Amino acid sequence: MANVVVVGAQWGDEGKGKIVDWLSSRADVIARFQGGHNAGHTLVIDGVVYKLSLLPSGIVRQGKLSVIGNGVVMDPWALLAEIDKLAGQGVRITPETLMIAENTPLILPVHGELDRAREGQNSVAKIGTTGRGIGPAYEDKVGRRVIRVADLGDEATLDLRIGRLLTHHNALRAGLGLEPIDAEALKAQLLEIAPKILPFAAPVWKVLTEARRAGKRILFEGAQGSLLDVDFGTYPYVTSSNTTAGMAASGTGLGPTAIDFVLGIVKAYTTRVGEGPFPTELNDADGQRLGERGHEFGTVTGRKRRCGWFDAVLVRQTCATSGVSGIALTKLDVLDGFEELKICTGYELDGEVYDYLPTAADLQGRVTPVYETMEGWSESTAGARSWADLPGAAVKYVRRIEELIQCPVALLSTSPERDDTILVTDPFAD
Repeated sequence: MANVVVVGAQWGDEGKGKIVDWLSSRADVIARFQGGHNAGHTLVIDGVVYKLSLLPSGIVRQGKLSVIGNGVVMDPWALLAEIDKLAGQGVRITPETLMIAENTPLILPVHGELDRAREGQNSVAKIGTTGRGIGPAYEDKVGRRVIRVADLGDEATLDLRIGRLLTHHNALRAGLGLEPIDAEALKAQLLEIAPKILPFAAPVWKVLTEARRAGKRILFEGAQGSLLDVDFGTYPYVTSSNTTAGMAASGTGLGPTAIDFVLGIVKAYTTRVGEGPFPTELNDADGQRLGERGHEFGTVTGRKRRCGWFDAVLVRQTCATSGVSGIALTKLDVLDGFEELKICTGYELDGEVYDYLPTAADLQGRVTPVYETMEGWSESTAGARSWADLPGAAVKYVRRIEELIQCPVALLSTSPERDDTILVTDPFAD
């Protein structure tokens, strides 16, 4: 059976939640492979809205196994709060429906405090983090001092981990004018929550390997977008993990040969939350209209998203770095009623035209988009479920995007509702 990786191909907020939910109805296992509870996925199922941050989108589907992989950094208190919230909506989560990799790093209160303190004191250039401790937790993982899920089951190991962690953090906190962390108090917090987390712990790499051998379909779910990748994004205005498709392998313990199809989620225009370069950003009536019609506010933070025209250069670039097999184009209906639409086809810089976004921060901040103008459409595309339901100009717009990004459209989403989707290529086809 085919296994599918879903990644965002822009700066996030592309509509991954709906697409993953749409695909999860045909998958057996849904595995989250990176990021933390800074991600936000909104699902609309039979009129009920579910807002997820840490849990895989498949968790609201009965009969599916959801997995949090080792590439994720997990706040255990945030996880339990999300489980309780879903329970209030009638979604029961048990160790039979949710597994957490034993080697998943934990986000602790010290990480969130450090994150917020740094951002608050960085008056030169704010990164625009959510302040939830994701970055500091990844730093501790790389620094080999993070506490992992398995450590919660061994008090002696926990003592060693806490000691190593606080040797580093209390020195940092002193420099920031913060009080030191009390080791015994932190240990007490972790021992209190351990019995609630450990029942979900499992050797996820082994579970997924066995599922694959049994012919089960695995859906790998990413968070954030490819342009926030710590290596290939608009550094330093990025997240602290790899958000491209290759992370699906290392973030769950399966090898790259387990990936059969990479689906890149692409919004029909461009948005960005927080700081950083944005070549096609619109600070005018068109940008305001896109934001209002697209309800462009962050699921987790509530922050207003910056809006702009579709950037084919960036999407072509992310399709290459993630090895995208096909894209799912979302929010086409937001463009209904525009007389003209623009697509960025290149960047002009110092008299030269670039067909990619330069790596140097100075150059990224100075590029000017080169636009191609297309005819808009007055008819509604909302709820369309076949190509025949789309206006001719909308079809031309989609086809031009395919040409410019050098990647075909596999799915076309025309509303937040799960069934308002045009299937072109089945990612799960063998």
